[in-house]
Amino acid sequence: MEISKKAFLKLSPKPGVYIFWKKDTPIYIGKSINLKSRLNSYLSLNLVLKTKQMVKSAEKVTFIRVLSELESLLLESYLIRKHKPKYNIVLKDDKHALYIVITREDFPRVLAVRKQYVISQTLYASYGPFPSSSNVKTILKLIRKIFPYSDHKIGKRACLYSHLGLCNPCPNITKDNKKYMKNIRSIKLVLSRHFNIIRKSLDKEMNLLSKAEKFEEALQIREKIKALDYITQPRISEEKFLENPNLTEDIRKFEIDEFLNLLKIKGKLPVRGLKRIECFDVAHLSGSFATASMTVSINGEMEHQYYRQFRIRQIKSQSDYDSMREVALRRFKHLEDWGKPDLIIVDGGIGQVGVFKNVFEQSDVAIVGLAKNPDRLVFSNGTKIRLQGLTLQLVSRIRDEAHRFARRYHHKLISKGTLTG
Repeated sequence: MEISKKAFLKLSPKPGVYIFWKKDTPIYIGKSINLKSRLNSYLSLNLVLKTKQMVKSAEKVTFIRVLSELESLLLESYLIRKHKPKYNIVLKDDKHALYIVITREDFPRVLAVRKQYVISQTLYASYGPFPSSSNVKTILKLIRKIFPYSDHKIGKRACLYSHLGLCNPCPNITKDNKKYMKNIRSIKLVLSRHFNIIRKSLDKEMNLLSKAEKFEEALQIREKIKALDYITQPRISEEKFLENPNLTEDIRKFEIDEFLNLLKIKGKLPVRGLKRIECFDVAHLSGSFATASMTVSINGEMEHQYYRQFRIRQIKSQSDYDSMREVALRRFKHLEDWGKPDLIIVDGGIGQVGVFKNVFEQSDVAIVGLAKNPDRLVFSNGTKIRLQGLTLQLVSRIRDEAHRFARRYHHKLISKGTLTG
């Protein structure tokens, strides 16, 4: 496409890789989780000199849609290695490559270092080399959110990252390294690609905490499992995206077709199509600050402009059923102006499905529930179907987005309530 605001505004805010060209030569390759926003940023008047020169030299720009931030990172790295564009900084040889190391100390640090450091130090563990420093930083950033670690020498005050939950426990404020070493062992397993071992260990820990009724701690472990599943999920080959520029759209279609067949054959649910899928989730803190979210998927893609947030008004906000009934009634009033869904997914079991089904009984909107551990569809007749494959991929993406959106509004209300209370 041409390099213009008019052309860029037609793009969707989706992840992908973009390439600036001069004639038939790529001169810059980049990635973004929001192609529309990133490409528009190149039209800014405040560009640094190198970027300004690149945009001025470029004659056109192309892009490749992908499914996630990590896939955009992998594809960008592959294309830079292949084409070595003029305006990209490329690491030429091994002596500049980065390693991830774990130091041999009472509180081992996790660091990204050059080869000279690896040779000169006695280390607990070393991984690499990695040809791209940006890849290393992304890997460490993802791991640190799941298993916090320290990258600093021991001092007397809690470090900045400890306040962000990324250095926990911080060696500066604790002498007990038992919990800290547990994180280090988990990091070693992840970097060694022993994903099954670490996941089974987390599953076991979560179940033990649940049986002991330590539900908050169990929930924290569950979030670690979800994050681990995300960063270790099978990736689509870079070559696949290059061979088929419409691969993302094709995958979404396969997901929809598989889900539709499942609903019709196993669920025996009359569904005319799955163009618009809505998902509802409720969030509350012991009944206080109850909120609900409605997220919308169009042809398998999350479309933020159609999302809705609900603050639960009724007194019995600690009751999921009463909260769901309120949300269902409020949604039903807007079938015409908000758009009519083909399918509604309710985060919950047969009770929540029944609530929505009673409200929507005069419409032809299909209703299913989504129960957890393991993820399975729940139908109003009591049928339950365990999800797998492309259907699990699609439904999990929709459910996780509804949960994230509900929790964000919920936390916003809690913050306001704390400040004004």
